[in-house]
Amino acid sequence: MKPHEMALRLTIYLGEADQWHHRPVYTEIVHRAHAAGLAGAAVFRGFEGFGASHHIHTTRMLSVSEHLPVTVVIVDTEDRVRAFLPQLDELIQTGLAILDPVEVVRYVGRRTQAPAS
Repeated sequence: MKPHEMALRLTIYLGEADQWHHRPVYTEIVHRAHAAGLAGAAVFRGFEGFGASHHIHTTRMLSVSEHLPVTVVIVDTEDRVRAFLPQLDELIQTGLAILDPVEVVRYVGRRTQAPAS
């Protein structure tokens, strides 16, 4: 991706306890996004929230602290993000996925260091 290029942001809202084959769904999404060659993905853990069930999950209540909200954010070109969407159909049993157009302002990776001679 290049600066000032238009891109698409995929934001997925899940529960921290959501599983896919005994693995967190958010982990599976990030690994599949990486395998698909998408530009980047990040997972953010929420402190408090609710979704379609309208049950509030919070870190203040020990009994539901394992069901905290988790957000996965992926950004890439529209074509690449839309091509990735079908993978979510099998992974997300409960949750919300949204798309937003975004403008890339800066996208720079870390430089790999050359091995010392």
